[in-house]
Order: sequence, then structure tokens, then C-alpha cells
Amino acid sequence: MVDAARARKLADRIQQIVAEMLERRIKDPRLGFVTVTDTRITADLREATVFYTVFGSEAERADSAAALESAKGIIRSEVGRQTGVRFAPTLAFKHDPLPDTARQLDELINAARARDAEVAAQAQGAAYAGEPDPYKKPDEGTEAVGEEPA
Repeated sequence: MVDAARARKLADRIQQIVAEMLERRIKDPRLGFVTVTDTRITADLREATVFYTVFGSEAERADSAAALESAKGIIRSEVGRQTGVRFAPTLAFKHDPLPDTARQLDELINAARARDAEVAAQAQGAAYAGEPDPYKKPDEGTEAVGEEPA
């Protein structure tokens, strides 16, 4: 088996190679605005999963997935040539849902902020139902229980 540091370095290098190939050499018209976000490789360095995002609609995402699938062989041979490992790892392209999830969370946070602002606006002129300080305090002239007179 291979140590984790070497596997991580190889995964980073594969990510760079794939991103470079998509930017410069792959000329498939179906390929949209693709960003390689991460690469993970198995401990035996035989299989690499390349995570990517596509800026655009669901149809553009499907077209880009098909383009990546058809260019997989060319990309794998380039990865093998540039990394110098004995066996070029097989590549699997997987859409990364993280940016979509982050966008959904941002929308939820913005909605919560808007609701908080509404509540703050309603509470602007509100007054307490009772006294401002609801806690009982000992009178000025009496001493608290357990204290000795001075």
C-alpha cells in the first residue's frame, strides 16, 4: 500500500492535469463551464474520482457529464503520461453537489435574516408587559437573609 501523503500528492496532481486538459485540450462543444473541485484516489492508486461542478442549467450539466465521459480515455492517458506512475488510475467523474448545497444554505440564511429583520421591526416600538426588570430584589432598607448587620 501507499502512504497517505503520496496518494494526496498524486490526487492533487491529477486534479491539476484534468483541469488543464479541460481548459486547453478538450474541445467538445457539449463541455460547459466546468470547474474541477476535488480529486480522491484509492489507497492502491488504481481508481481516481474527479469531482466537478458545472455553471449552468441541468441540461448543461448533463451535456458536460456526457462530454467528460467521452473524453475519459484521452484524459486518463495524459494523466498516466504526466504522473509517471506504473498504472494510470481509472477516472470516474462525479458531479460535486457541495456548491448547490452551499447556495441553498445561503438562501435559507438570507430568508432567516429577513424574518429576523421583520421581527426586529415589529419589536421596535414594543414595551414590556410588566416591569422592565422582572426579578425581585431586596428592599434598600432590609438586609438579605443570612447576612450579619454591620
